[in-house]
Amino acid sequence: MTAPPVTPPPGNVRWTLLGVMLAMLLGMLDNNIVGTAMPTIVRDLGGLEHISWVVTAYALATAVSTPVWGKLGDLYSRKRVFLASVAVFLLASLLAGAAHSMAQLIEFRALQGIGAGGLAAGGFALIGVLVPPRERGRYQGMTASVMALGVVGGPLVGGLVTGHLGWRWAFYVNLPLGIVALAWVQLMLRLPERAPQARPRIDWAGIAVLTVTIGAAVLAATWAGTTYAWTSWRILALGAVAVLGAAVFVAVERRVPEPLLPPRVFTGHRNFPLGIGLLAAVGVVMFGSALYLPLFQQTVQGATATSSGLLLLPMMIPVVIASNIAGKVMSRTGRYKVFPVLGTLLLTAGTLTLATMDTGTSRLAAGCWMALVGLGMGFTLQMATTLAQNSVELRDMGAAMAATNLFRTLGGSLGVAVFGSLFTRAVPATATGEPYRHAVATGTRHVFLAGAGVCAAAFVLALLVIEVPLRGGAGAGARPESGRGSGKTDQPAARLSTEPPADR
Repeated sequence: MTAPPVTPPPGNVRWTLLGVMLAMLLGMLDNNIVGTAMPTIVRDLGGLEHISWVVTAYALATAVSTPVWGKLGDLYSRKRVFLASVAVFLLASLLAGAAHSMAQLIEFRALQGIGAGGLAAGGFALIGVLVPPRERGRYQGMTASVMALGVVGGPLVGGLVTGHLGWRWAFYVNLPLGIVALAWVQLMLRLPERAPQARPRIDWAGIAVLTVTIGAAVLAATWAGTTYAWTSWRILALGAVAVLGAAVFVAVERRVPEPLLPPRVFTGHRNFPLGIGLLAAVGVVMFGSALYLPLFQQTVQGATATSSGLLLLPMMIPVVIASNIAGKVMSRTGRYKVFPVLGTLLLTAGTLTLATMDTGTSRLAAGCWMALVGLGMGFTLQMATTLAQNSVELRDMGAAMAATNLFRTLGGSLGVAVFGSLFTRAVPATATGEPYRHAVATGTRHVFLAGAGVCAAAFVLALLVIEVPLRGGAGAGARPESGRGSGKTDQPAARLSTEPPADR
């Protein structure tokens, strides 16, 4: 069945999108800048045993706040909610740069994560409203370039800033970029206003249950095998709280009038849960690579903070190349399933080869293996997002994009927590010199071996994707017919909604 006719987006959409992506770049840059600066931060503040919490606190706060920001955008003004998240992120960056202990840094990173949840949820929701999925391939080069700039530029900026100005500027550097983003979005972003709801109802019960559930899951993953044994009563209790909390959350969401994560976005079409599963797997690899590759390069391969950023280029440049190729093919043909299938296969191969690294691994060999991971991320990340966006109505775009970012971030958070457990067990706190190098290499191998298992599971999910026509009308709130259990790729058709692309 042919896809709906394409209605081109407004002529100034590139300028508008550039402002939105500039704001989203803040979060992308920050995580990778901090990853490169972490060895220097640890040397200054101490607390190697808490290194994973610098990332975990950020990711946990992002995961908890993402659906809240997304739902607020659906209920109120997407633009104003998005700008508020940028402001929170900038304030937290200022505080993190002034931290005088690892505990303070972790607290301010959590506040940064709250702001980052709005950057991700609001940014992708705005893109979903401004550009329909079939046309999104034309702009995917912009998205991929900004994403790659964040992932590539983060380590580069982090290395340069840390080496010449000190690690505190790894956070202060967000301020000028954030101020420009605030002004740009305020001036350039124009969305049709809608009459506000008389009394929008906030799902406070859902927020509370989701916070407890995510917190329990991340704490269990972080402490298991390091602070406490995997079979200790504390870990088992946290696991039970996470499982029970998930069940309670589902029950709450089915009953409240304005659910935080509407069940209909998960049950409307099976491509949506498959898409968020793929994004969660990519989040695991992305977070793990950003944290542990610079640590391996600096500790085992003897790279400086500056050069370790450059050494990540073999992984980041392929992200841009693969995303552009996939976007152009998708816009021209409307076909997209092949890309997450190929991407997850490359991710599995890349993480498996990275799991073979030791103290004798050359930078050239490591660069070749990182290139496989970069190609896999490029083919998978944007396509999985488009897959999810094409599976929901416009009225749920904010909540749906919040859900995709929630699971990507939660996947990354849980992945880094488990990676931290595996890494810490392999690296004794008293190790120094050559034994320390060998221990770091061993810990890194364990990290990427676990990542390979996640990527292999994602490959299975990619095979289950149903390739339905991408909606093409600008602002069309299409959602595919339910294909759950059908296993057919030629039946579902896009159902066009009459809902306008309002500023929701």
